[in-house]
Amino acid sequence: MNRRALLGAAAAAAPAALAAPALAQSAPELRWRLTSSFPRNLDILYGAPELIARRVAAMTDNKFQIRVFPAGEIVGGLQALDAVQAGTVECAHTASYYYVGKDPAFAFFTAMPFGLNTRMFNAWNRHGGGAALAAELFGTYNIVAFTAGDTGAQMGGWFRKEVKSLAELQGLKFRVAGFAGQVFAKLGAVPTQVAAADIYPSLERGTLDAVEFVGPYDDEKLGFARVAPNYYFPGFFEPGARLHLMVNKTAFEALPPAYKAALEAACAEADQDMTARYDAGNPQALRRLIAAGTQLRPWPREILAAAWKAAHELYDETSAKNERFKTIWESYRRFRDDEYAWFRVAENSFDNFAFTAGQTVR
Repeated sequence: MNRRALLGAAAAAAPAALAAPALAQSAPELRWRLTSSFPRNLDILYGAPELIARRVAAMTDNKFQIRVFPAGEIVGGLQALDAVQAGTVECAHTASYYYVGKDPAFAFFTAMPFGLNTRMFNAWNRHGGGAALAAELFGTYNIVAFTAGDTGAQMGGWFRKEVKSLAELQGLKFRVAGFAGQVFAKLGAVPTQVAAADIYPSLERGTLDAVEFVGPYDDEKLGFARVAPNYYFPGFFEPGARLHLMVNKTAFEALPPAYKAALEAACAEADQDMTARYDAGNPQALRRLIAAGTQLRPWPREILAAAWKAAHELYDETSAKNERFKTIWESYRRFRDDEYAWFRVAENSFDNFAFTAGQTVR
């Protein structure tokens, strides 16, 4: 090789040689564990953290690896927050309303009866102060949380017997999560919270009279129609249900800035993807369920009206006892009321006509 070629090759190699030590120092190899609150067979819910893990690995040249575990392999589905808080695992994918027993304010960041739907929650969280309120709450549990999926509006549950009136809720044993359980308790039902993997066995054994989970796509997989053929709508207690990636705060703060950014970006992608997957999968699943004999039934207006009153009584009662809940409820309620007024003008007026026009316009 002549002198000029040798000098050129050396010059070309110099930037890479200089950059390599800095890159190596700023991109350590990390192995994290993530516990999900859901079993593998619920592929949309369980798929969200798998997507996060893939995207984080891709954005960090495979140096930041997150291994996903289903509910029960490390901790139970309802112990995910505790595992993250204690540092047993670095992160978890779960629903914050599973932990209302620790603080009722956790319900705001998954679903509230007659609360914000998916789009409304996005607006409140990003531009209405919700994210700051969430950060304060999660921070008290040594957790940094990122929104990481939303189911969209859910269904109202599967019931062994038809529910024709408020009186028929009396004493009914109902699996329902979050604040909805307390609303149904006010209506006379006996609510209980059961992790996803345990719902069907409890229904089949008769421990429960009714169950709710998400919607047709998941409910079909879980087989509820085999035992409880009456499928109610709407899921007024979950107009949208947000999931979070909960990360141990100490572990998160130790990450290089590029890894933090990768994790946040991956959660944002999973956040959008989950809703899209449910919106794509639910219509076909509902058709299959109805074809197999499922009885689709609307909630009686009497029950909806009683639930609305009970929910707002509960929010006022809880606000009187919990200052954090009161602060968040005041922000949430103001935003919700504005959103309801706007959606009634633009969204709902369109939906009411267009969604039935194919059957009613001649």
